[in-house]
Amino acid sequence: MASIIIVDPEKRLNLFLDNVLGMILAVLDCRKNLPIPTKTLQSATMQPSRTDTAQTSFLLPDLASQLDPRNPLFRLARAIDWSVFEKAFGSLYCTDGRPGLAIRRMVGLLMLKSLRNLSDEEVVVFWSENPYAQDFCGERELKWGLPCDASELTHFRKRIGTAGAEKILAATIELHGERAKEKEVVVDTTVQEKNITFPTDTKLAAKIVRGGVKMARKHGVKLRQSFERTVPKLLAAQRGRRTKGGAARARKAARRLKTIAGRVVRQLDAGVPEESRDRRWLETAKKILSQKRSDSGKIYSLHEPEVYCVSKGKEHKKYEFGAKASVVVGKKRGVILGAYSLPENDYDGHSLNPALEQVERVAGYRPAVAIGDKGYRGKSHCGSTEVVTPGKPKKTATAYEKRKAKARFRRRAAIEPRIGHLKSDFRLGRNFLKGQIGDAINLLLAAAASNLSLWMKQVLLALVSDLQKFARNARFFQTPLPA
Repeated sequence: MASIIIVDPEKRLNLFLDNVLGMILAVLDCRKNLPIPTKTLQSATMQPSRTDTAQTSFLLPDLASQLDPRNPLFRLARAIDWSVFEKAFGSLYCTDGRPGLAIRRMVGLLMLKSLRNLSDEEVVVFWSENPYAQDFCGERELKWGLPCDASELTHFRKRIGTAGAEKILAATIELHGERAKEKEVVVDTTVQEKNITFPTDTKLAAKIVRGGVKMARKHGVKLRQSFERTVPKLLAAQRGRRTKGGAARARKAARRLKTIAGRVVRQLDAGVPEESRDRRWLETAKKILSQKRSDSGKIYSLHEPEVYCVSKGKEHKKYEFGAKASVVVGKKRGVILGAYSLPENDYDGHSLNPALEQVERVAGYRPAVAIGDKGYRGKSHCGSTEVVTPGKPKKTATAYEKRKAKARFRRRAAIEPRIGHLKSDFRLGRNFLKGQIGDAINLLLAAAASNLSLWMKQVLLALVSDLQKFARNARFFQTPLPA
């Protein structure tokens, strides 16, 4: 009778791993004496590792062969020309040090971040959980771990800058072909709010005191008082500002807070060295404490001093704090051709020229007609582009010209929901990126994600249309059954 050998599953796994490790070591021993070309070593350190190779592993199946080819994200990954980013961003890396992460992976993560409305921390987790996201970023086998640390996306955004974000937007415009480059475009401005609290003098003074105490400990400056108990009491007094008996008490507490903040800043000004980087924070704090209610160019945030106040006349939100954004959209196709972030709170007409110049850089042409709302009044031409705004028609206008103008302005209203989707779906509603460069990059990535979403919807609609045509043809050619 044959004996049955029972093997422990854990021992079987260890035996399998030992065999695999032995095979790998044998291969490495065979290749140890082979000469390694110097050019290969230099390319490994100069450029990030490429992911567009067709070679696959003999242990793992190909990822693309396991996915649904009808998936819109799967189709999008094969429609984008990824070599454009390899050529554009390859020169931004140094010639020594460790190899960087794959450029396609980083660009794909930035696209997915805005396309799925995710944060940096959420998009790397989404990548590890979704095989279509891994295929979109150029992976050939399914990976279990995270693609990179979330902070790598911050470093990559700083590396490519605004010019790199414009290249990403240009690639999304190329997806739609020459039909996206329309002669007539629609322009409008909106506000990209910054991730700051609603500013008040009391809040800013309290932040100056608390930040100043931390800075004093950092530089070894001895303050007369830390105000750890005083500041919370003064802030609590602000709760009754709108009541009859608490208004005077709140105003007195606000003046006291401002006095304390000025005292802390003066002591730090005398103790912090001139060459310290914290001097910039001190200068910002001084300007906040000296500014008046009616001053222009006020500072509303300590960590985002470039933020300015915009009043768009909205009933539900009187003031917005962030940066103005000018958006250029094709009149018929709806492809976003330009997204320009204004460094200052300028009149809408002043934003038109830099926005159209950006369209020239990104899309490669200049529109003939720009249709805007009444905020662009005062300009009939911007360079070679005609600016059309609503108004009374001329007395000499024919009925055809009146109908054409009316159709133009009706179509202009289509940009409003487009901006609303940019804010609600593609991370334009609240900007978490730092500085004015962060404003521009977040706006451009949101516009690129909107173009990608539009392309995927058009592909899906085309597939449904083809299926409907096939069903109609099948019914037409169907022969009747004999009686």
